Amino acid sequence: MLLTPAPPQPTATSPVPSSELSLEARLAATEAAMTIRLEAAAVAHEVRTAHIPTEPLHRDDGMALPLTPPPAPYPTPVAALLQRAHHRLLTGGWCTGALVDQDGSHCMLGAIRAEARGDGGLAASAAAVLLDAIRRQFGDVDSVPSFNDAFADARIPLRMLDQAASLADAHGL
Repeated sequence: MLLTPAPPQPTATSPVPSSELSLEARLAATEAAMTIRLEAAAVAHEVRTAHIPTEPLHRDDGMALPLTPPPAPYPTPVAALLQRAHHRLLTGGWCTGALVDQDGSHCMLGAIRAEARGDGGLAASAAAVLLDAIRRQFGDVDSVPSFNDAFADARIPLRMLDQAASLADAHGL
C-alpha cells in the first residue's frame, strides 16, 4: 500500500494551498494581505505619533529659505546672469503669470531682467540661451514665459535656469 502525503493545511499566511489557485488569485491574495499590513502599520504610526504637537506652517510666519551666498560666478556674462537669476528665484521666490508678483517673487524672465539691471541686450541673450536649454529637454516650447507658467512649483524652472547657465558657460557666452 502506497501512502501519499496529506495536502497542506491552510495557515494564516497561506489560507489555501498555492497549487489550487491561479496566478491572478495568488497575486490578489498577496495584495490584500499587504494592504491589511500597510493599513495596520499606518494606524500604529498614528498612535505612536499622536502626542507630538503640530501646527500648520504659513509662508507669512517668517519662514524662509536660508540665505546662502551664490556659488562662485561664472566667468562669462550670460552664464553669470543666468546664475544670478537662478539665485534670485531660489531666495526671493518664484511666481507665474507676471514678471513680478505682489510678494516680490519673480518668474524666470522677470528674474533675468531684474538681474540684467537695464542691459536689454544681455537679458535677451540670456533668455535666448534659456529657451535653447528648455527646447533641448522639452521639445518645441513657444517662449520662456509660457514654459514658466506651465508649472505649479519652481523645481523645474530653477533646474532649467541652472542648466542654461552651464550651457552658456560651455559656449563661452
